[in-house]
Amino acid sequence: MRAGIAALLGAYVLSQFYRAFLAVLTPVLDRDLGATASDLAAASGLWFLAFAVMQIPVGEALDRVGPRLTSAVLMAVGAAGAVIFAMATGPGAIKLAMVLIGVGCSPVLMASYYIFARSYAPAVFGTLAGATVGIGNLGNIGASLPLSMAVEALGWRASLWGLAAITGLVALAILALLRDPPRTAGGQSGNLLDLLRMPALWPMLIMMAVCYAPAASIRGLWVGPLFRDVFGADAAWIGQVSLIMGLAMVAGSFAYGPLERALGTRKWLILGGNALALAALVGLWLSPQSPTLTIVLLAALGFAGASFPMVIAHGRAFIPAHLTGRGVTLLNLFGIAPVGLLQLATGRIHATTAPDPASAPTAAIFGFIALFLAAGLAVYAFSQDRTD
Repeated sequence: MRAGIAALLGAYVLSQFYRAFLAVLTPVLDRDLGATASDLAAASGLWFLAFAVMQIPVGEALDRVGPRLTSAVLMAVGAAGAVIFAMATGPGAIKLAMVLIGVGCSPVLMASYYIFARSYAPAVFGTLAGATVGIGNLGNIGASLPLSMAVEALGWRASLWGLAAITGLVALAILALLRDPPRTAGGQSGNLLDLLRMPALWPMLIMMAVCYAPAASIRGLWVGPLFRDVFGADAAWIGQVSLIMGLAMVAGSFAYGPLERALGTRKWLILGGNALALAALVGLWLSPQSPTLTIVLLAALGFAGASFPMVIAHGRAFIPAHLTGRGVTLLNLFGIAPVGLLQLATGRIHATTAPDPASAPTAAIFGFIALFLAAGLAVYAFSQDRTD
């Protein structure tokens, strides 16, 4: 089982990479393919929307088929998407590729959570979930400075061909090494409507909708246009900034689990962490002219905004065992779909805001995202705390 979980972790590293690598590729895709920031925002949004749409069938497949076949087959689809990206001749091909890659990455984190929920004590679920995201964020780091170095040395097409090959090999590793956990006794019963009829679950669903999207959308794309347009950064500098934010997200993912055990609460930990993320967003909105301060605020947002495994752990505490797969994927749907919608909305904001000064479009984006997070925090404040 450990080897299979390691293969899933490898797939999740790739998932984190693919959702974040467009920021570093912004200058070269603009130069070679004429892909604008709005085009890449749409491509990033389509990745997240494809990922989100797949959560419902993935949840059914985890409960009925198991994580092994579900993850291996869909990762192969992701490998095909990377091939299309490597051969792209325009923004349309990039968008298609990102849809297929999003489909491919859609099951891997929830497959891990499904195994943790079925094989480990509930009290350690949050820690295991956070550690998985922390390890997976190595992909976020790989999509920063290391990617910019690879693009400079090999070119972006050769880099994408290499990623396609790695993705295919990971799919084969999952198929060969992963073992499905035992099924629950008594057969399958219940459906998503049973989960949606649980009032206690709704504040966690709303919190999922707002906790991950700010850091994911900014790290996944807007770091690139921000530093290019406001500070005149090249791909190497953008890669360095992305690396710093990615490292902060790794640290935050590992920090939330121990903090839960130390504080004995999930609700107030999540509220406090996301209040700090909100403060960082407000700072980015009001102070866009200093590169040093901007990097500090991006790192703070990455660290404090890494709460979504803890939010899933909070929601999972209300989900019956026979609906584990559908429950965690429903939570993930609420976490991922808003990122795609937010990327589409912020792409529109960027395209329609006059660049006078040059920081105006990204400042408007930060203000919009700050209001988005604040609204979700107001709803989540009424949630029930549960740590069992």
